[in-house]
Amino acid sequence: MAAIQITNVEKRYQSLQALGGVSLSIEEGEFFGLLGPNGAGKTTLISIISGLNRADAGQVKIQGHDVVTDYRAARKNLGVVPQELVFDPFFTVRETLRMQSGYFGLRNNDPWIDEVMHNLDLTNKADTNMRALSGGMKRRVLVAQALVHKPPVIVLDEPTAGVDVELRQTLWQFISRLNKEGHTVVLTTHYLEEAQALCNRIAMLKSGKVVALDSTAALIKRISGSQLKVTVNAQTAGNFPDSLRGLITHQSGNDYVLRVTDYLQVEPILAALRTAGAVIEDLQLQQADLEDVFLQIMGDGK
Repeated sequence: MAAIQITNVEKRYQSLQALGGVSLSIEEGEFFGLLGPNGAGKTTLISIISGLNRADAGQVKIQGHDVVTDYRAARKNLGVVPQELVFDPFFTVRETLRMQSGYFGLRNNDPWIDEVMHNLDLTNKADTNMRALSGGMKRRVLVAQALVHKPPVIVLDEPTAGVDVELRQTLWQFISRLNKEGHTVVLTTHYLEEAQALCNRIAMLKSGKVVALDSTAALIKRISGSQLKVTVNAQTAGNFPDSLRGLITHQSGNDYVLRVTDYLQVEPILAALRTAGAVIEDLQLQQADLEDVFLQIMGDGK
């Protein structure tokens, strides 16, 4: 049984097709990345998963429970950290987490609340009113609220947007620990280095459709391989050979980034540049990362 099963989900807002038949199966215990540019449909999909929005067509199940027809069980199995800072200004941190526990019928949940606060460095803010917290601290409380009922499936929608490095490290240590203990984690983020470091498998959304779905390592290897960054002398940039233009993934002035799938390609590229009269000023061979993959897929016009 999949932790999250998404089948042919469609959602339209008037003339905008936000989701156009998305299907995904996220297995139990996965650390799964859901990536895409602004407007790709990520937040719409998460809203449907969490029951805050309804799909026009298709089905979503959490741990086998339909989010529409069996919504109580579905929501009990799910913890969501939203993008927006939503909080009640009249309660302290501890009161907020106790109240969240109550929504799930949990009594005497203080030992787990204490552990969550400790792992998110909130212990010294336990009796502080929510409105007195900084933006980063409020975001920590949102994470704590999502975890207070120990959900087997955790969805993090841009959890580290606009927060300091310390919180990012603290959060990922705790979430990685929960993942190792068996919790399924779904992450959306614009910090692609986070996704590359944390996620075992990644889906990329573009214009409401899944345009890539594979393991992180396979995506990087299959889509981009390595890349050769070449800076040519500005006066000889016009001599860049046409035979190499098909390899260009990015160009800025006289800086060129070429896709290479094998180190044996490097020498013929250099030979072609020399023959054409393009003088090389700088040369770097790098293993492509997830950002390169993302930019390539989003720019392919698929």
